[in-house]
Amino acid sequence: MGVKLGLKSSRCASPKCALIRKPYAPGVHKNKSFRRKVSEYGTQLAEKQKIRFTYGLTDGQLRRVFEAANAEGKSGAEGVLDLLERRLDSVVYGLGLADGRRRAKQLISHGHFWVNGRKVTNSSFLLREGDEIRVRPESADFNYFKVRREELKNYEPPVWLSLDKDEFKGKVVGRPKEVVVPFDINLVVDYYA
Repeated sequence: MGVKLGLKSSRCASPKCALIRKPYAPGVHKNKSFRRKVSEYGTQLAEKQKIRFTYGLTDGQLRRVFEAANAEGKSGAEGVLDLLERRLDSVVYGLGLADGRRRAKQLISHGHFWVNGRKVTNSSFLLREGDEIRVRPESADFNYFKVRREELKNYEPPVWLSLDKDEFKGKVVGRPKEVVVPFDINLVVDYYA
């Protein structure tokens, strides 16, 4: 896609990132200056794919997110980003309890997280203001979470999330705001319109 989507979380922050090592297109003709002009539909499709890859969604899931945002009556881009960021996998990643969204999905499906004291294994679970997310006490002793605990010492979560680094839990304190994304969501709103 030509943009850092955060799929390889720690690797993409290092000099080993593929976009840094090889900042050109793959293949034999990578250095050719000729590029076909991309249509408006092609641009919209590329932005939709960036959203899909960033959040790990299928086409059907993404379409349902847009329909749900439309049903809530929120403006297109704000409503969609609100729903995408309040998913459990995005919140676990935002709190720093997982080093990437894919890892967050895996940890959630294996039952390592509690939401409001109950185990949740559905990564698309939609969180509300006041919901508390914590690592299951039995899982806190796993090596992965011990390493995460060390890495969280210098981490600051987004303003709409609060993190208790000692207890290894977090809370949703507001609606998602000041979210930086590597795509233009307005083009995808036009795509689904």
